[in-house]
Amino acid sequence: MLNSLLRAGVAAAALFSAGAALADVTVYTAGPASLIDKLAAGFTAETGIKVEAFQATTGKVMARIEAEAANPVVDVLISASWDTASDFDKRGWLVPYTSPNAANVPDFLKTETAVAQGVSALAIAWNPASGTPKPAEWADLAKPEYKDLVNLPDPAQSGATFELVAALSGAQGWGLFDELAANGASVAGANAEALNPVLQGAKAAVFGAVDYISLNGKAKGESIEVIFPQSGTVIAPRPMMILNWSKQQDDAKKFVDYVLSDAGQAIVAGENLMPARSDVKADRPLIADLKILPLDAEAVYGKRAETLETFAKTFAK
Repeated sequence: MLNSLLRAGVAAAALFSAGAALADVTVYTAGPASLIDKLAAGFTAETGIKVEAFQATTGKVMARIEAEAANPVVDVLISASWDTASDFDKRGWLVPYTSPNAANVPDFLKTETAVAQGVSALAIAWNPASGTPKPAEWADLAKPEYKDLVNLPDPAQSGATFELVAALSGAQGWGLFDELAANGASVAGANAEALNPVLQGAKAAVFGAVDYISLNGKAKGESIEVIFPQSGTVIAPRPMMILNWSKQQDDAKKFVDYVLSDAGQAIVAGENLMPARSDVKADRPLIADLKILPLDAEAVYGKRAETLETFAKTFAK
């Protein structure tokens, strides 16, 4: 009888161990679907560990995490805003981890609990078939030639756009946005909603386009150019975090390691994002090629409601 119980116990333990070994790593990401699909495939091929991915906008990802609060399942979160990493760290939700592959990630793109997967920047996305002069600066889009032909992503829906609005208004006041509004610029949903009418020719340019989306469109033959104003722009690092409720923390760390590996960063660069690692090349402008506007994230997000209210009033005129 005892031997039977022992054999049953050993079998159960073996089954549990096998199940644990085969458990998926669950990744929630606000990045492009093609990126997580390629990273997941590469990671599984290298490690044998499967990835269960949920890809959506930042708002939908956060809503899902909130809805699952009583029974959280996400192991790794990749956000489109560094503010998420700061917020989750303050809540004590993150696992401290420094990947050995993060050695060449600049200090400003990593903390004890988060590291950038890659980086995007905001730019002017201009349709050269629009019949408008090629813009060089943000202020060019407030000129008469662009009357009623400019879209802006809504900073209430796009964290990167919010940071651009905050940086520009903080540096020079709201005059530029007043001029844009007076010139008929439209606030058009999130990033894709702002860009699509430009790709279709209904509008001429996006003020504050997420660069990799437009660069991917250009690579597919779309009539679009990406212009980084010399006066400066903001970057949007995409932080990866391991949640402390994860039951797959070792495998989650392996996933972070893979994303920061040579193979993983090549996939990131292939999606026209800037790699997080400074030693990985990409066929696009990198951080060192851009003028980055200073941004005190804590102060900026502390005034988020006030900034969004002023922006909304400006474009409601």
